[in-house]
Amino acid sequence: MASHSTSAETHEGEWGPILTWPNAFTLLRLLCIPVFLWLLFGVENRGAAAWLLALLGATDWVDGWLARRLDQMSEFGAAFDPVVDRLLFVVAVPSLLLVSSIPVAVALAALAREAVTVVLAVIAATKGPSRIDVSWEGKTGAFLLMFAVPMFLGATSELSYAPILAWLAWLFAVPGLAYGWFATLFQYLPHVLRRDG
Repeated sequence: MASHSTSAETHEGEWGPILTWPNAFTLLRLLCIPVFLWLLFGVENRGAAAWLLALLGATDWVDGWLARRLDQMSEFGAAFDPVVDRLLFVVAVPSLLLVSSIPVAVALAALAREAVTVVLAVIAATKGPSRIDVSWEGKTGAFLLMFAVPMFLGATSELSYAPILAWLAWLFAVPGLAYGWFATLFQYLPHVLRRDG
């Protein structure tokens, strides 16, 4: 799902040590992705898979908090966290499509937005050292989708409150997509175009 981690607050030009508590936590989140796939496709427990996915989304802020709290901010951590976030997103959404747990329109809109944002970030990186800073709207969109996606999965599970999740998923997904696309088209894209000028 798109990253809002403030581990981007790094020591200028410093990669720093890789073996830190924030990076260890990010690695743990990465290692949970195969567990999610096993729960979803191996034992076919959609409820457990949805809860794990929600937990991974809800703890996205922890590595950034640890980095600041322990003064272990680094360029590696600032790059590692968003990669894991995006990997989690591009694994989770197609997986839900395969088990018919998310509306196709929602999945395609979310994946397309992620793809466009990544392309813009790559273009910005080729034009100089400065990068696209994640806006409040971008963070809000990512936060909402972090919960909408597991809710869509939970809505098609054996959980007793699945009907409530089906309603809540849309409540989070619609503004999540709106905020995300607004950030991409009206904030990140103009940023890249200005650098062309």
